[in-house]
Amino acid sequence: MCGITGWISYDQDLTTARGTLEAMTATMACRGPDAGGVWLDTHAALGHRRLAVIDVEGGRQPMLAEHGGRTPLALTYSGEVYNYRELRAELRSHGHAFRTDSDTEVVLRAYLQWGEAFTEHLNGMYAFALWDPRTEELLLVRDRMGIKPLYYHPTADGVLFGSEPKAILAHPAVRPAVDAEGLAELMAFTKTPGHAVYKGMRELRPGHIARVRREGLTLRRYWALEADEHTDDLPTTVSRIRELLEDIVARQLVADVPLCTLLSGGLDSSVITALAAKGLAGAGRGPVRSFSVDFTGHTENFRADALRPTPDGPYAHALAEHVRSDHSDIVLDTADLADPAHRDAVLTARDLPVAGFGDGDTSLYLLFKAIRQQSTVALSGESADEVFGGYAWFHNPEHVAADTFPWIAARVADHFSGEGSGGRTGLLDRGLLAKLDLPGYTDAGYRQALADVPRLPGESGRQKRMREISHLHLTRFVQMLLDRKDRASMATGLEVRVPFCDHRLVSYVFNTPWAMKTFDGREKSLLRAATRDLLPAAVADRVKSPYPSTQDPRYAAALRAELGRVLADPGAPVRPLLDTAAVSDALSGDAGESFRAATEVALGLNTWLASHGVRLEL
Repeated sequence: MCGITGWISYDQDLTTARGTLEAMTATMACRGPDAGGVWLDTHAALGHRRLAVIDVEGGRQPMLAEHGGRTPLALTYSGEVYNYRELRAELRSHGHAFRTDSDTEVVLRAYLQWGEAFTEHLNGMYAFALWDPRTEELLLVRDRMGIKPLYYHPTADGVLFGSEPKAILAHPAVRPAVDAEGLAELMAFTKTPGHAVYKGMRELRPGHIARVRREGLTLRRYWALEADEHTDDLPTTVSRIRELLEDIVARQLVADVPLCTLLSGGLDSSVITALAAKGLAGAGRGPVRSFSVDFTGHTENFRADALRPTPDGPYAHALAEHVRSDHSDIVLDTADLADPAHRDAVLTARDLPVAGFGDGDTSLYLLFKAIRQQSTVALSGESADEVFGGYAWFHNPEHVAADTFPWIAARVADHFSGEGSGGRTGLLDRGLLAKLDLPGYTDAGYRQALADVPRLPGESGRQKRMREISHLHLTRFVQMLLDRKDRASMATGLEVRVPFCDHRLVSYVFNTPWAMKTFDGREKSLLRAATRDLLPAAVADRVKSPYPSTQDPRYAAALRAELGRVLADPGAPVRPLLDTAAVSDALSGDAGESFRAATEVALGLNTWLASHGVRLEL
C-alpha cells in the first residue's frame, strides 16, 4: 500500500516545481515508509510514497512505460490488484514484456493494452493516477467499493490530487476552509459520495474515473451495484458464497512481507482468520498470525449493553485455539486512550476531527501501531455486516420502516451519550446547529441515496425496502468504516485488506433475496451457513457485537479534565462554537459520562482548528 499525489498544470512548466511536489509527497510518508519518488514533466508532476508489499525491490514508483526513448505513460499507484498474475499472463500473450514482478506494472501495461476499459479487468483495492504525455491527459481511478481513498482539487488550469487531503493542503495555493455544508458533512453520521468537507476539494467516488484535459475535468462511472434477478436456490447460493470466499481470501494472502489477520471473535473476523489459516496451511506457510484488541480489565469487568452483549476476548481465544493461530492480544490502558497525543495522531491521520466512533478511533490506531511492529499486511472482517445484513437495525421493523438512514433511526452515533446530552452535538452552540440544520442535511442525503438505488421491475414490499437498506449501507455507511480503517492503518504503515469488499461477492449477495439472507431467522444466515464447518459452535452462533469501546469511567473523567483546560484558555478556537451552559453541565459532577461523545467532538474540533489553521466560513 502506498500514498500518491500530484499536480497537473497546463499553464505552467512543472519541471521547476520539484520543491512543491516533494512537500506534497512528504505528507504521504506515513502511507509509504519504505521509499519515495517524484517524476516531473512539463505539465505533470507525480509523487509517490511506497509501502513495499509485492516485489519489494522492483515495484518503485512513479513507474514509467518507456518505448523508443519516449515515455508513453507514467503511473503513481496505491493499492493491490489481486488478479495481477492472471492479467500478467494475458498481457504477455498480447506481446507485453515485464521488467518487474509487481502488480503496479500490470496496471500500467493493462492501460496500454485496453485503454480506459482496463478497469473492467481489475480485481482489487486501488487508487491511482495515469499521465499520458502523448495526449497530455490525466486519468484518476478509484476501486469499485472505495476501499482506497483519492481526493482531487480542480484548479483554473488543471488539478491537484492525493490519497489524503493533507497532500493537497500542502500545496501553497490551497488554504484549508470549511463552509456550513462542509461542517454539516463533518457532523452528520453518514457519507455523501464525493464530498470532501474542505472547500474546493472533492473525493473521487468509488467505481469512478476522472479524466483531466486542457478543457477541464470530466467524471465517468465504470462500475456500480446493479439489480439482477437471483436464480440460484439456497444450497447453490450457500455453495457459491463459500466458493467465492475461498478464492477471495486465497488471492489476498499473496504478499512478500509478514501477514496476519485482525480477530475479534465475531463471525466475520473468525471466518477470515479460519480461511486464512486453511489457505496458509495448504500452501505450507502456516500458522496464521492473529491479533485482537482488549482493554485493561475489560473482560473481567465487562458490562453488557444493547449494542455489545458479550466481550470479545473469550471468543477470539476460542477461534485462535480452534485454527491453531499464532495469536496475540494487544491490551490498551485508559491512559493510552485518553492521551491527547494519541487522539491528535488520529486527527492528523484523518485530516478531520469527527468520525463518530469516539475512543474506538484511538484504540484502532494504537492496535495497528502495535501490529505494525510484527506484520505489514492484515486481513480484516470489515464490511460483512453491510454485505450480509448483520447489524441489529437491519432486523428491527421500526428502524427499517423509518424515513431516514436506519442507523440514524437506531441512534448508533449517540451510543456513548447519556439521555438528554444531545449526542455528539450536545456541546455545540444552538445557533450554530440551527445554521447547519443537520436533520435537513441528513434528510437531503437520504433522499439522494434512495434515488440511487437500482431496482428490479415489479419489486415491492419488504424485498424492495431491504434492497434499499442494503444499498444505503454499501454506498453510505460502509464508506465511513473503510475510510476510518484505511486512515488508522496507513498512519502506521500497515496495509489492511478487506476480503468481504470483493465486488464479485458484494454484487452476488446484494441480489440475493432478503428472505434467503435470513433463512434461519438470524442475521448473516448465508455467511454462517457457508462457513459453519470452519468455526467453533460458540463463535458461529455468537450474536453480533461491534468493535469494543472502553468502559473505564476514568476515560470520561480524563476528557472532562481536558475540556476544562480548553475552556480556561481564552484563545481556544473552539470556544465560539460551544454552548457555555451545556459545557458547564458537562464539567459538573458525574455528568461528564453522559457528555462523553460530545466532549470528544469539542476537543477534536479545537485541535483541528488550531493545528490545521482551518478557516470556518459559516
